[in-house]
Amino acid sequence: MSLIFDKKFKLETSENFDEFCKALGVIEVMRTLGKVMSPVVELTKNPDGKHVLTCNTMIRNTSIEFNLNEEFVEETLDAHKVRSIITQEGNKLVHVQKGSSNRKETTIIREFEPDRLKMTLTADGVTCTRIYKPVK
Repeated sequence: MSLIFDKKFKLETSENFDEFCKALGVIEVMRTLGKVMSPVVELTKNPDGKHVLTCNTMIRNTSIEFNLNEEFVEETLDAHKVRSIITQEGNKLVHVQKGSSNRKETTIIREFEPDRLKMTLTADGVTCTRIYKPVK
């Protein structure tokens, strides 16, 4: 995984994003904004060993700090509080978000490769695939 730290990836393609957001109950105005944004994500590691995942967009920047295999609370881009846990499987980070009874469980798989980041997001049986390319 050391090849993917401190490397920025910008969204290049996105499939089924609107349907995925609908499955989560994201309101239309937020879905519309989400479709036109080109997020830049970066994974870094602090000296204390914690991972930091940032997502920068023209509207909002977010950052989550976490230890692998430890539950933490995060706020999603559409401002929902969820309990999350991130595990590592080779070059993949598997991120599971669990919200309240009105928020569906979401799984986000981030597969880091030297020339791309593939995100597969699944909620309520709907899957979205987003491909990010390295920022030069």
